[in-house]
Amino acid sequence: MGFKCGIVGLPNVGKSTLFNALTQTAAAQAANYPFCTIEPNVGEVAVPDPRLTELARLAKSQTIIPTRLTFVDIAGLVRGASQGEGLGNQFLAHIREVDAIAYVLRCFEDDDITHVENRIDPLADADTVETELMLADLDSLERRVVAIEKKAKTGDKEARAQLTLMSGALELLREGRPARRLEVASEDETAFKALNLLTAKPVLYVANVDEASAATGNAFSQKVLERAAAEGARGVIISARIEAELAQLPPEERGDYLESLGLAEPGLDRLIRAGYDLLGLITYFTAGPKEARAWTITAGTRAPQAAGVIHTDFERGFIRAETIGYDDYIACQGEAGAREAGKMRLEGKDYVVADGDVMHFRFNA
Repeated sequence: MGFKCGIVGLPNVGKSTLFNALTQTAAAQAANYPFCTIEPNVGEVAVPDPRLTELARLAKSQTIIPTRLTFVDIAGLVRGASQGEGLGNQFLAHIREVDAIAYVLRCFEDDDITHVENRIDPLADADTVETELMLADLDSLERRVVAIEKKAKTGDKEARAQLTLMSGALELLREGRPARRLEVASEDETAFKALNLLTAKPVLYVANVDEASAATGNAFSQKVLERAAAEGARGVIISARIEAELAQLPPEERGDYLESLGLAEPGLDRLIRAGYDLLGLITYFTAGPKEARAWTITAGTRAPQAAGVIHTDFERGFIRAETIGYDDYIACQGEAGAREAGKMRLEGKDYVVADGDVMHFRFNA
């Protein structure tokens, strides 16, 4: 698994251009008019991780299999979308399926590209998008809470717990605050997630700047980053136009192009890192002659559950995990060297997997 990220924003902010660039496809039509993306476009990209290449070299792996990130490009929202304006509620089901939502915000001036509200104000754009999502959540909860209230009155414990969560979220939404601001006890997190609220999802703020501002940002993007920091969210500065140009270049020419712009890496890499950080995700590896592969898990995952990402049988019959830290694997020139140097550890069911662990699982079929 990787993670699934929905790309949302007002029309003409660069969503589809960014989606096309990130997935290196032309699946999403990019045009200078609202609603050119009628159906959600879904694209997968390999998560770049140079560690995987090094592991494959030392393990003499025939195949390299990175973990993958799914992007979902949602049609542009406008004020009143929750009441049917623009494309109305068509976007809702698609956003509900993602792990995180990227708010793409226009942080560039261009007289040739219209703004749906005739102004450049990324924070106001973010407010418009979030307001529509909050209104959609409010409508959803108010329709569902009546039945839960009736069930809770019968003494149903599960319904009572659900009602407490719904009531807390409703109070926030009526105050104009997103559901993710609700303080939820760890034992209630699964139930809260089951409410499937749009504004409960973590947010990535993506400041789409002009080419000249790609390396340093500008006054617009600075405001976006400040807002992200204040909310405990994540912010990324990207030039969708540069990413689009980069996608058209042969791989061997991309480094020079980025260097000429003062950029150390593509925006995709920064976006993925921000998403992993936001969701608390880490990567572990398996490596052998057949393949070197990356696996994404949540930080804090124990060894049997990490094994279960590969196959449920691995978790069910877990015995132990032969584990080598990435740095040790490289320093010892592979598994054999790490074993000889005493750097291979046998970890049991309580072991919490660390980012970069190279693992081999032993299990009973």
